[in-house]
Amino acid sequence: MKVAVIGAGSTYTPELVSGLGRECDAIDVQELVLHDIDAERLEVVGGLAQRMLDRQGYDGSLAQTGDLDRAVDGADYVLVQIRVGGQEARLRDETVPLACGCIGQETTGAGGLAKAFRTVPVVLEIAERVRERGADGAWIVDFTNPVGIVTRSLLDAGHRAVGLCNVAIGVQRTCARLLGVEPESVLVDQVGLNHLTWVRAVRVDGEDVLPQLLDEHGDELSGLAGGLPVRLLEELGAVPSYYLRYFYAHDRVLAEQLGEKPRAAQVMEIERALLEMYRDPGLTEKPALLEQRGGAFYSEAAVGLVRSLATGDGRVHEVDIRNEGTLAGLADDDVVEVPARVGRNSIEPLLQEPLAPELLGLTQHVTAYERLAAQAAAAQDLELARKALLAHPLIGQHALVEELLEPLLEPREAPV
Repeated sequence: MKVAVIGAGSTYTPELVSGLGRECDAIDVQELVLHDIDAERLEVVGGLAQRMLDRQGYDGSLAQTGDLDRAVDGADYVLVQIRVGGQEARLRDETVPLACGCIGQETTGAGGLAKAFRTVPVVLEIAERVRERGADGAWIVDFTNPVGIVTRSLLDAGHRAVGLCNVAIGVQRTCARLLGVEPESVLVDQVGLNHLTWVRAVRVDGEDVLPQLLDEHGDELSGLAGGLPVRLLEELGAVPSYYLRYFYAHDRVLAEQLGEKPRAAQVMEIERALLEMYRDPGLTEKPALLEQRGGAFYSEAAVGLVRSLATGDGRVHEVDIRNEGTLAGLADDDVVEVPARVGRNSIEPLLQEPLAPELLGLTQHVTAYERLAAQAAAAQDLELARKALLAHPLIGQHALVEELLEPLLEPREAPV
């Protein structure tokens, strides 16, 4: 089996590659190819990845390349984790909306549209190369944000693709720790859209223990929800994702953002330090600093999904896929984030009860935005982008749209 990682200059890549290497007995990954357009960064990250593989006795090959065709040629799985424009573009996504009095976030609101607008065309170009040069039936696994919009664009273009986020696995690991059980025994029923989800049940051996968790560990669950009040979680009967604080605590979060260093600036500092560590030829494991980068358990989620697709082990993963009737009130072609049982080259969502009105209304609102945003990004259509911002519940005003559009979406080159 060949696995290609596109955007392999990410500081997460060594952990991801190490995880894939450990799965050789199950999925026989004999060829790993790392691709990035930044040759210097790829060399640094790839060097640590190779040392980690050597340490664990991996007997397959690891290659680095800036040639996309070479990377995806014959690949069975193509993992896409690119950041078009780098952290500098992220900083723009976070600060331009703030100057207009809007939430500054790279995947939610106006910043998310800007990220989608420059990212979707690049991902679609990568996907076309996979269609032309990848193995028959190759899977594209997208971690590139905004995951829901990017995955929708891939599926709209007819690609075999699935989206993946690390939020659900983080909830699973926290709940397992609080309950004192193994993570594999915990099934988190998290539903909605990417970065707009609610955990409506936490099942251990088929029993929903979320009421117990809320009663005994409300403060910890509040932390998972970005500090939203325990009372809100109890009223909803669900644990909102961290990203719902931008809606449920809009004014407080906006005030905090206006008074603190942008997250992009913090991440730049962390990444500079990480890359300096990665240059150390004596380093053979991920440094503890990586935990401050965010994205906890991302690599485990990715490796687990590839394993299930390849082996058909039937495990449940939280994925972004077509709705196809899974959540009532949404169109079949909408992309939702739900738990699904993953078999050999098959993904079947678990049956879901309808969303409560207080959850469905916001989901429908943001789904309408995502439909317009995906179309606007794929076509690079500014009129559709205006409509997308008008449809977003965090924007919605014509004057704001006019103020935001040009500084966010001014033309820029986006090399592959």
